[in-house]
Amino acid sequence: MNQAPPPRTPLYLQVAADLRAAITAGEYGSGARLPAEDELARRYGVSRGTVRQALAALRGDGLITSRRGTRRVVQAGPGGAAGTTELRSFTRWARSLGERPGGRTVSVVPGQADAEEAEQLRIEPGAPVHRLLRLRTLSGTPVMVERTTYPGAVGELVAAMPADTVSYSEQLALHGVLFTDAHHTIDIAPADEDDARLLGCRAGESLLRERRRSTDPAGVPVEWSQDRYLPGTVAFTAHSTSAGALGRRLRP
Repeated sequence: MNQAPPPRTPLYLQVAADLRAAITAGEYGSGARLPAEDELARRYGVSRGTVRQALAALRGDGLITSRRGTRRVVQAGPGGAAGTTELRSFTRWARSLGERPGGRTVSVVPGQADAEEAEQLRIEPGAPVHRLLRLRTLSGTPVMVERTTYPGAVGELVAAMPADTVSYSEQLALHGVLFTDAHHTIDIAPADEDDARLLGCRAGESLLRERRRSTDPAGVPVEWSQDRYLPGTVAFTAHSTSAGALGRRLRP
């Protein structure tokens, strides 16, 4: 039986990978402006729409920033590493520390958006959603329980992915779903029965909670998430910069 050929890497991810390599190699230093969209389109032989998707992917990685009407600027964090102060995805953050990110999906359940989900995802109450519950680990050690609600078609893509998928955002990018911007709220929440069972803590114990709404390049919400961390494992840091960076670090 002939096997189906592997899916081709989308053009925008190829462009993003080349630009990422150039930034990492120092071709574009901290504060440098990338070429204009039309110049990049000519260089890679692609449309400006493809270039915008590639730049959105780099922005989601914390490598570049931009303001309306200006060219993209390479960011740098402490030590000159681009984007190290931005609150990146759990997977990218863990890898940047040399940790092995892991995930075990407990459930992906279809349902109807409640009032909070509808408000955060900008959809009608009762609209179809998928709710994800999974345990996140660092080098095999449980540190966080993730609860994410995905709207409509995004949720259907997530539901079709293997239960041991390490990074849903990376897999969704292959389908053209990009996580570009996010609004974060950090507070404390008591552990419920699922938290206690998965993290090995007591029900009612205080956990560090990050609530997050992520949007795509067009500003459309693509996820509403609530992550609960074991105390003493992770701390969040805020940097007063023009980019308003929020970072995550391991507790000593």
